[in-house]
Amino acid sequence: MTTPVLAGADAGNDTPVAPRRRLIRRHSLVVRLTHWLNVTCLSFLLLSGLQIFNAHPRLYWGQYGADADHAFFEIGNRADGDTLHGFLRAGPLRIDTTGVLGVSNEDGSPTARAFPTWITIPSYHDLGAGRRWHFFFAWILFFNGLIYLGHGLLRGHFRRDLLPDRDQLSPRHLWREIVDHARLRFAHGEEARRYNALQKLSYMAVAFVLLPLMVLTGLTMSPGVDAVFPFLPGLFGGRPSARSIHFITASLLVAFVVVHVAMVILSGLWNNLRSMITGRYSITDEDTSP
Repeated sequence: MTTPVLAGADAGNDTPVAPRRRLIRRHSLVVRLTHWLNVTCLSFLLLSGLQIFNAHPRLYWGQYGADADHAFFEIGNRADGDTLHGFLRAGPLRIDTTGVLGVSNEDGSPTARAFPTWITIPSYHDLGAGRRWHFFFAWILFFNGLIYLGHGLLRGHFRRDLLPDRDQLSPRHLWREIVDHARLRFAHGEEARRYNALQKLSYMAVAFVLLPLMVLTGLTMSPGVDAVFPFLPGLFGGRPSARSIHFITASLLVAFVVVHVAMVILSGLWNNLRSMITGRYSITDEDTSP
């Protein structure tokens, strides 16, 4: 009479069998191509946008925004004798940022500049060149976004992969995911096949709120576009407000990217990169026997 072999064990020695790893298809070609093009466009948009912001590093709310108007956000500098001091001001809060923002050390001497040369495109002060870089990649981002949206709607990508299930939206489930992320506990096995609720909500917010808002506010700042669509400035409370929303949206996108990259690294850098390059993602079939 033969002895049955326990699941997860080798015959005769009860040695547990290593969980089987297999590759699943996770990202389509269109999603991968638009993702990497977005990465390229947003990188150039950020660096050229900082060059543009350097021309007037103040943010306003309302219909008016000039030197004599009250700014709720400012990166500036002040002279104290022969010494320049940089500062960042947000409402009543004022922080000294000498050497980083407002005043940076360039060629061994302090220079009055909101953002330093090493983080702007071009590195030297040139508003015209910065605008040309910015507009070029802005239009690429716009058309790339249309391709992504069209593909997502026609192929059911949003409904299938990004729309949270009802059970995922329950307060208890969301709180559990927040705790798991804080403890760096990530999904394994079949649970890793789909995005968790926090991923779905953040990706949907980026795709359907932040990026469209950034595009619309960017278009609103163009006098030529305003002439064709005169309702745009009023939609955002004025062009100065649109500029402020544009800057805030860009800052939120940067924060998203920082968190996103951190999670990619912590949850498995190579596996995540492979899924966005080849479309294949490795999962582990864990033993579920008693």
